[in-house]
Amino acid sequence: SDGTMAAMTSSTTEVVVKSNESWTGRPLPSYSAGDTEISEVRVSITAGSSLPMHLHPYATAGVLLQGRLEVRTPEGETLQVNPGDGVIELINQPHGGASIGTEDAVILVVYAGIKGEPVTKLVQ
Repeated sequence: SDGTMAAMTSSTTEVVVKSNESWTGRPLPSYSAGDTEISEVRVSITAGSSLPMHLHPYATAGVLLQGRLEVRTPEGETLQVNPGDGVIELINQPHGGASIGTEDAVILVVYAGIKGEPVTKLVQ
């Protein structure tokens, strides 16, 4: 654990997720060259609806704030995510997500991108 964080007695910390693998267990690739640009994006998915298949070219992770989310690959791999759960997303691998609860799914996503490059690309 980080000694600096442990010394901060008036606060608590919790590692939500930390890994060198995506949620499917595949190793994450090395970071890309270029000017780093970090984005924090709140994504809301209406209850009962799905995101189209897409991919992320750079490291991406999120924490589900509300609702229930199922992440899916075209090969049939799935991960169910509940509020408070963290997920390390797939890189350069198609996937989608569906709001499977009775309320909208809201996930806070952090993209470790490259300045001027898209962090999400639709899969045709």
